[in-house]
Amino acid sequence: MRPRFAAAVALTATAAIALTGCTKKNETDTAGGTDAGSKTYKVAFVPKLQGVPYFEAMNAGGKEAAAALGNVEWLYQGPTQADAAAQADIVRSYIQQKVDALIVAPNDPDSMAPLLQQAKDAGIHVATADTDAPSSVREVFVNQATAEGIGQGLTDALLKAMGGKGKYAIVSCGQTAENLNSWIEVQKAYTKEKYPEAQIVDIVYAGEDQAKATQMATDLMNAHPDLTGLVGECTSSAPGVAQAVKDAGKIGKVFTVGLGTPQAMKPYLQDKSSTAAILWDVENLGYLTAWAGAQIAQGKPFAATNNVSSELSAVEYTEADKMLLLGPALAITDQNVDQFNY
Repeated sequence: MRPRFAAAVALTATAAIALTGCTKKNETDTAGGTDAGSKTYKVAFVPKLQGVPYFEAMNAGGKEAAAALGNVEWLYQGPTQADAAAQADIVRSYIQQKVDALIVAPNDPDSMAPLLQQAKDAGIHVATADTDAPSSVREVFVNQATAEGIGQGLTDALLKAMGGKGKYAIVSCGQTAENLNSWIEVQKAYTKEKYPEAQIVDIVYAGEDQAKATQMATDLMNAHPDLTGLVGECTSSAPGVAQAVKDAGKIGKVFTVGLGTPQAMKPYLQDKSSTAAILWDVENLGYLTAWAGAQIAQGKPFAATNNVSSELSAVEYTEADKMLLLGPALAITDQNVDQFNY
């Protein structure tokens, strides 16, 4: 049995966690599942970038789903940098290959929308996963957690460490990433509403570059000597901001939270340069993505509640926004980070 993979968002050490064991994802119900047939459906997933632990874990989950479903060929390719133009070239390649379902985690949702329209015009079923292109013709968005859950969780975690007041800044990644921007909007509104003595003083963008995130966080601390909090909004900036605090000798003075993979965050959780963590199972997200691709490729509708597998037995679907929701985020701390071997 392989280890579970999850993305981590730094949270408070008191957050509760409910972890499931390692079980095979090979159960589907007769209504919502896919049955092996004579046709093999090509389901292609184009991540923001490949070669990073987060999307490689989604790929592993997608492969597992394809094996369990029996009638899916899982295809996976992304750019080597989070570049919208390079990602678009890969999407065009899959359109030319006439795959049955094309799923994208778009770096730039606005520029991706016309390409998804081209795919649809070519008879290809289209979807998004991990991050959305809400104005596109995508048939479903496979979402890891709600923007409210993530944005509020980040804010509560940071402000608890900061004592409910003070100045903080956000080091985000791709400036056009819909998921990151939706979380930031929640953080801005929620901070203003719940923490009137707290203030977001700046939001900067480091791309998917950890070293750049560290430098930007350092610059923010220098520009704002009274800064007491930093948020790393993605898997590269989360360890980046924690490293900056560690390098500056400000552990316990400047607190950080952020989205990061567990083993990457482990040293920062242990030395307290990062407060704690929340996560969702990224392999399960990949599994759900492949399952959703198989569903739309075969013209099968989603139920309000879908029994996808033994681990994903009640995945909710909302017709109004055409969204499959993996489920609520799970919390992790320095006490349980070793349960994750990635």
